[in-house]
Amino acid sequence: MNIIGSAVLLTVDDPASSARFFVSHLGFREVLAAQGMTHLSRDDAATDLVLRKSAGPGARQRNPAARADVAVSFTVTSIHAEYERLRREGARITLPVRKEPWGEWVLQLTDPNGVVVQLVAWIPPAGA
Repeated sequence: MNIIGSAVLLTVDDPASSARFFVSHLGFREVLAAQGMTHLSRDDAATDLVLRKSAGPGARQRNPAARADVAVSFTVTSIHAEYERLRREGARITLPVRKEPWGEWVLQLTDPNGVVVQLVAWIPPAGA
């Protein structure tokens, strides 16, 4: 097998609002939008995002795993600058930038459909 691309599929109630969030705050671009589905990409991201309209409340009863909780995580540079930019833009920051005990800096946003987006940066300890 030779994997030549990857995407994370997110099932949401309103793909258009999630697409606007990822385009306006995280620099993705719309590749395709059709019939309740939007495909987003970035040239510098290893994974594309595909936002698909949920089939409604009955779909989860038929397939309980179809709407599992998920977070999308991106490793970034300059996490503090990203935090300030997102704050100025009015993005819904649900966890302000903070340093974890293991040395990772983390910041979380939540899109209009409740998708958690985590931005992380690894800062090596002094002397490493």
